[in-house]
Amino acid sequence: MIQYDDFYTDIIDTRLERFADDFKQVLNTRYFDRIHGDHPLWRAALDALPELAATNPQLNSDTVSADAPENISDAEQQQLRDALMGLHPWRKGPFKLCNVFVDTEWRSDWKWNRVVPHIQPLTYRNVLDVGCGNGYHCWRMRGAGANLVVGIDPSQKFLYQFHAVKKYLGQHPVHLLPLRSEDMPANMQAFDSVFSMGVLYHRKSPFDHLEELKAALRPGGELVLETLVIEGTAGQILVPGDRYAQMRNVWFLPSVDELTHWLERVGFTDVHAVDISRTTAQEQRATDWMKFHSLVDFLDPDDDSKTLEGYPAPLRATMVATKR
Repeated sequence: MIQYDDFYTDIIDTRLERFADDFKQVLNTRYFDRIHGDHPLWRAALDALPELAATNPQLNSDTVSADAPENISDAEQQQLRDALMGLHPWRKGPFKLCNVFVDTEWRSDWKWNRVVPHIQPLTYRNVLDVGCGNGYHCWRMRGAGANLVVGIDPSQKFLYQFHAVKKYLGQHPVHLLPLRSEDMPANMQAFDSVFSMGVLYHRKSPFDHLEELKAALRPGGELVLETLVIEGTAGQILVPGDRYAQMRNVWFLPSVDELTHWLERVGFTDVHAVDISRTTAQEQRATDWMKFHSLVDFLDPDDDSKTLEGYPAPLRATMVATKR
């Protein structure tokens, strides 16, 4: 099992330190007491990673990477590729570890490059990334100068992918906890920046999620919220039927004006949309590292402006707001 000693060390002398016992309790409940049935396979993949002295970690480039040692053998490189492939599918990235390029389903760097020009500099900030997947954006946040990055995502497979990457990037105050936002200690007011990218539309109660994000932020802290939206004006919301783009767990897609109203209603100020972009099949697609169906399979083959169900195709807005 993954241990968290480094996390507890890194939160000393931060606003998170007083919640250490709360984290220990919730991790016992959500992780140590609920180990996934595929844990032995993921643990075997992690253990199969070769011991390589990777160099030159790059956390602030589109491809998060570490260079191979000069004496790496073909056998070691194949061993590395096989072990990483044992954690298939890889959703967020890309990564390049010791010459092995992990071409993930999402070009997550595209989203980051749309977001980062519009946010407060992350230098010296303590950052929370909610729904972080395997942690790609966590590494980018650290590369942008964050003091401490905590990513949370309930998927235990993503946790093992994160630790596979971390093995070659070296020691950094970047951590992934297998938790949901509702599992976090209440009213922490501990983070300078909180990111929630690709989560809100999966929540049955979007207002509860917004309240959780606000509770994690210190007063004056910045929220970065990215979610699916629809075109329209205030008051307009799409509540899909059984599926949206073949996803069962999509509940609310508001217009940007309505989402602005939601954020203001729960107590955020200076709310504004910094980017509105339609997701394309170049940004989200199947690869050798994610061989299942992807976006192109979820759109109307005769009209890619619609999903298979006839709804508007995925449109994503990034909102930035400040906690009072």
